Amino acid sequence: MAATAEAASLGSALTKLGFGKGQVVQELGYDTDADDGLRFAIEDITTTELVDEDYGDVADAVLIWFRDDDDDLVDTLVDGLTTLAEGGFLVLCSPKSGRPGHVQASDVEESAVTAGLHTAGTVNVSSDWATTRLVSPKSQRR
Repeated sequence: MAATAEAASLGSALTKLGFGKGQVVQELGYDTDADDGLRFAIEDITTTELVDEDYGDVADAVLIWFRDDDDDLVDTLVDGLTTLAEGGFLVLCSPKSGRPGHVQASDVEESAVTAGLHTAGTVNVSSDWATTRLVSPKSQRR
């Protein structure tokens, strides 16, 4: 029963991040340290398999695994935007504070702004990874 409640809680948290049925989710930065439980839960919610960085079509969302010693975060975020559908979003996963590869929240915010994005909330979905939803700012109406 506890596993079912935990799965429901994770599903609710992923829905708050914006994941939903039928979405195509591209994954960037996957490595052996990625949270497979989180990955599988996203696939369960979307009812589609995650696609990798070689995916050549439009994605509804991009899941990015990023560690402090990876390449430049701004470049990674811009790469995530290249296949993103209009109205889509990025979810940045970075190691939580105190874990190897931790990325400071201020670095995430600064990189998001430089890439033309803004943070739209964080949701606790993993014991090891912090998740931040990133979106393009809504354009001003004229």
